[in-house]
Amino acid sequence: MSDVDPTLRPDRGACVGLCCVALPFGRSRDFAFDKAAGEACRHLTPADGCGIHAELRERGMIGCTVYGCHGAGQQVTQVVYAGRSWREGEPVAGEMFAVFAVVRALHEMLVLLTDAVRWAPAGHRELVTLRDRLRAASGGTPAQVLDVEVDAYRAAVGDLLRRLSAEVRGGEGAALAGADLVGRDLRGTDLQAADLRGALLVAARLSGSDLSRADLLGADLRDARLDGADLSGAFLLTQPQVDAARGDERTRLPDGLTRPGHWTPRASGAH
Repeated sequence: MSDVDPTLRPDRGACVGLCCVALPFGRSRDFAFDKAAGEACRHLTPADGCGIHAELRERGMIGCTVYGCHGAGQQVTQVVYAGRSWREGEPVAGEMFAVFAVVRALHEMLVLLTDAVRWAPAGHRELVTLRDRLRAASGGTPAQVLDVEVDAYRAAVGDLLRRLSAEVRGGEGAALAGADLVGRDLRGTDLQAADLRGALLVAARLSGSDLSRADLLGADLRDARLDGADLSGAFLLTQPQVDAARGDERTRLPDGLTRPGHWTPRASGAH
């Protein structure tokens, strides 16, 4: 991924803990307890910070460490609502949560389009124009944001990225879109220019793999072993996907993506 626009990176200091209130989650391996949509997480502090941020994984809140709003939180708080907070109560809270859902969807698409720009041929004006329209749509008034046709944007973005993916991969690589590769040992498999969009790669072994020009749009990389893998030239890889995987200091990432703090210096047992 190319250098990411700072407005597409989460900034907890500029948000009001929207994701910690608006989103629901259930007790599971990823979350230690149940929380309903619109209910503040028990760990949210009065200053809208996380009281256990440094211990999330140890406290059974792994899901929080792999979640990313792509900057939607501060966009809603600082731009759309000009500094207001859900703590003002209804009707602001309910409307803000609904606006957050729309802006988060728009920012997810913006992140993908930002990465796609570096792959697009010179003069790929359609891509830049669509990206600019999404940026404008995420910065309107609450009423304007709620009126955005998210599905229409998703269809346009999806079509454009499919066409660009075909150009990037050049008709080469394994056709593995949507494949169930859970737990599979893929070491030694040629994955360059592979179509892995939507593939289930949960706990798959990709140690030492070269994923240059591989399309990873929507691929599920939870607990995937990426120790020593080269993802520096991967197509449409996002930070939450990286955060959900397992890697080490040898794993190569695209510019703009950061190595998760929970990755080991060298993944134990990797071969």
